[in-house]
Amino acid sequence: MTDLIFTERELVQSLKEYIQAQESKLETVKNWANKLDVLTRTSTSDPEGFLAHPVNAYKLVKRLNTEWSELESLVLHDPSDGFISNISMHRQYFPDAEDEMGAAKALMRLQDTYHLDSESFSKGKLPGVRYNAFLTVDDCFDMGKTAYNENDYYHSVLWMQQALRQMDAGEESKTSKAEVLDYLSYSVYRMGDLPRAIELTRRLLSIDPSHQRAGGNLRYFEQLLSKELREKGHDEQEPADEKPIQLGTYERPKDYLPEREIYESLCRGEGVKMTSRRLSRLFCRYQDGNRNPRLLLKPMKEEDEWDNPHIVRYLEVLSDEEIEKIKELAKPRLARATVRDPKTGVLITAHYRVSKSAWLEAEEDPVIARVNQRIEDVTALSVDTAELLQKDEPEAFKSLGTGNRVATYLNYMSDVEAGGATVFPDFGAAIKPRKGTAVFWYNLFRSGEGDYRTRHAACPVLVGSKWVSNKWFHERGQEFRRPCGLTEVD
Repeated sequence: MTDLIFTERELVQSLKEYIQAQESKLETVKNWANKLDVLTRTSTSDPEGFLAHPVNAYKLVKRLNTEWSELESLVLHDPSDGFISNISMHRQYFPDAEDEMGAAKALMRLQDTYHLDSESFSKGKLPGVRYNAFLTVDDCFDMGKTAYNENDYYHSVLWMQQALRQMDAGEESKTSKAEVLDYLSYSVYRMGDLPRAIELTRRLLSIDPSHQRAGGNLRYFEQLLSKELREKGHDEQEPADEKPIQLGTYERPKDYLPEREIYESLCRGEGVKMTSRRLSRLFCRYQDGNRNPRLLLKPMKEEDEWDNPHIVRYLEVLSDEEIEKIKELAKPRLARATVRDPKTGVLITAHYRVSKSAWLEAEEDPVIARVNQRIEDVTALSVDTAELLQKDEPEAFKSLGTGNRVATYLNYMSDVEAGGATVFPDFGAAIKPRKGTAVFWYNLFRSGEGDYRTRHAACPVLVGSKWVSNKWFHERGQEFRRPCGLTEVD
């Protein structure tokens, strides 16, 4: 995305050069036209007298044979060639329709996760923002249309209502009010609010009485409402709710993720089960990695983040220089992260996971080797069998031949202004990113059984960027570093 910022800047400069060339061309043509306008007024007032002067006769022949041809070439010359060539060269890197739809859905996901209404986005009312950013009526309309085309009438209502609100406030737009009301009225109907759908459709017809679909919809909505009233034994229609549509007016439809509400509340900082009793069991200490020689003189600062399961945070594990080197190595290879399809076992991209990842080997740069060694020192686990390369085949772990993931080590390489926490829905923890720190926990009990409490998820970043680097340790190679326990879940 940062590359696209500079690409757009280059295109703006190219566009300004094109405008300058067009203005220069137009100024030359205007000067030519003004000069000949004066000349032809004189020549046409007394053609024979004008041509009686031999110089005038010569210059008329010369102009028509040479100078008008030069002017024709100037007019036919297209100074847009440079601009068109430049934009064509960059177009291969432009986002496509899928990217635009994904960006719109990302805003909607932020809206849901952090309980933000459409006006918060439209007016740029976000925490920690450094730059103003506003959404116009046309932007809001496009957001609503994206949701509508995905049969997501819940978000379609929110964004079409925001577009209408800004229109009613006097904001100008390319989109007509009739278009907004057309989408909004039908979306409201699909949300089950017939009285409001009827009111909005009538408003649409008052603007455009010839709107055929609106006329048919109104009759249909009224018939449905009459049927509902008869079934309830009511004689008269209840007036539509006069309150404007807001975030809580309609309930968001349930989806296939049963833990979504817990996950989102943790992302908002709600429902975190950090009690005073638990807090009293958390400590900080110096970690020498079981008296590792490299940590004896400068042990690692370690803080408890959670007591059970035990999650720790290491401080000052990465320098700014190391972070920038890792980002530099990773950036050219960043690719869309994948998830495992629960039905087929195949790794696929998913609309809810939009992060990008790259995998780095220790041999690529001394910084990677040094960071790997530091991770091994502080955790006292072997990195020899840890994951290095991304595996795209269904049996990725089996092909590694190193068993399951026994532990997770997560480096935070950036601070995040808002959002971006790592949350654990099973026990109600939310861990916030802090640049230069790392968190560590075990995914397996000593018996080898999975500790399913450590299932975790990343919250969407509301403001800022989040850079992390993971190290997943596998069972093989840890036999003498973390011996098996004697009980099932030791």
